[in-house]
Amino acid sequence: MSIVDTAQRIVVGLERSQWIPQLLVRLFVGYFFFETGWAKAQNLDAMTERFVGWGIPYPAFSVALSVYTELVGGALLVLGLCTRLATLPLLINMLVALFTVNIRNVTGLDEFVELDTPLYALFFLWLLFSGPGWVSVDHLLWKRWRRAPAV
Repeated sequence: MSIVDTAQRIVVGLERSQWIPQLLVRLFVGYFFFETGWAKAQNLDAMTERFVGWGIPYPAFSVALSVYTELVGGALLVLGLCTRLATLPLLINMLVALFTVNIRNVTGLDEFVELDTPLYALFFLWLLFSGPGWVSVDHLLWKRWRRAPAV
């Protein structure tokens, strides 16, 4: 067996196993955002005060939108339900946080790459493109809908 054949087998094996990182990222990041959304939802007034301090317009509305995006979006990611749809508001939430709050204290690339927010945004972007994987409610529904007879 040649090196090329071995490399091809390894690549095929990795491609078949793509569901593993998809599942792990969905579970980890989804649970994190569900948990933080839940904690923030328990004290919307304190979050609103923080948004006021950051100068975010319409702070009460912005807090509710951000908190429930994290809560509902995180739960959907854990389930693998409407994954690609759920990543969009989560991605936007991270970009808004990055450009309205986080970027204010960044003076260079070294500080930027140490922020959590861009990393989460990249996770959401990756899930948007890669999808939830086959260990998801989305996959089960997709299989079911594809088998449904045409009307």
